[in-house]
Amino acid sequence: MSRHVCTRWAFDLGAWTPTLPQLTQAVAAIQPEERTRLMKFHFIDDFLSSLIGRLLMRKYVSVCTATAYHQVQFARDVRGKPYWVRGQSGSLSPILSFNVSHQGRLVLLAGITTSAAAAAADTDTDNDKDNDNDTAGSEAADFGIGTDVMKIEYAGGKSLSDFFRLMKGKFSAQEWSYIGRPQHNEPAQLKAFMRHWCLKEAYVKELGVGITVELEKISFSVDTTHSLVEAVSPLIGTTLRCNDRPMDNWHFEEHLLEEKYCAAIAFRNCLPQNHGRFEMLRFDELIAKSADAAELDSSVVAYCKEALLKPHKSDR
Repeated sequence: MSRHVCTRWAFDLGAWTPTLPQLTQAVAAIQPEERTRLMKFHFIDDFLSSLIGRLLMRKYVSVCTATAYHQVQFARDVRGKPYWVRGQSGSLSPILSFNVSHQGRLVLLAGITTSAAAAAADTDTDNDKDNDNDTAGSEAADFGIGTDVMKIEYAGGKSLSDFFRLMKGKFSAQEWSYIGRPQHNEPAQLKAFMRHWCLKEAYVKELGVGITVELEKISFSVDTTHSLVEAVSPLIGTTLRCNDRPMDNWHFEEHLLEEKYCAAIAFRNCLPQNHGRFEMLRFDELIAKSADAAELDSSVVAYCKEALLKPHKSDR
């Protein structure tokens, strides 16, 4: 199985209070149709999470393909999943797969790519394929990536044991056996639960089907060689069985970020060259300076002023 270049980026929304000039610059960088989608969010938290996700995707494609930041274009497939629209470089560009996730303070991007030379070689062996668009998991390359992040907390009104009973059909007997190990107190059970949920989300996000499959038939055996702590992240020994069949073409990383957030990356038909940690980026690292005055457009400024009036979630 080939090894590819993996990028892991994170952004901490809790460390960023956007100013109007910053928000204007960020909104000016995204496509008009995406601005329309963002304004539908009721809370500013969700608005900013999705905005940062779009900036992470734009930076990732720009860096990996040497495409000018403001020339990167995205479209959405029939499931609403964003993908990069290739430009004139076409088949000479590397094959990309990337995925974004956010919860609470954190927004993550995980991406994996071939080299441009590998992409060109793939094209030479299959000239009949349409190479205008590269989805977030190219059919030609037949590899892909999915990621998810979860805050390790439970804020439901029921007891944790009652919550677990409601979720019984979402996990296999083997998974529940690990979650409910006698040595696990309630915080440890919750952490184990979130680890498994994160893995399932990352897996189905790469497939592009969402949580619509029979989750109890997707059974993970988490890496138990070490406890999942920030100092030893990522753990790479987790394995998967679907319908009791080993899925040997899938590999997983489990991360712990800031002690309160667990994250998972699912790799289909590929392995990362290195198992690294997520790199925390600053806002100025997500933005490319524009040579024109688009970021000062009065309509964009008015849009941002309206967005800043949105309420915060009470649990921020």
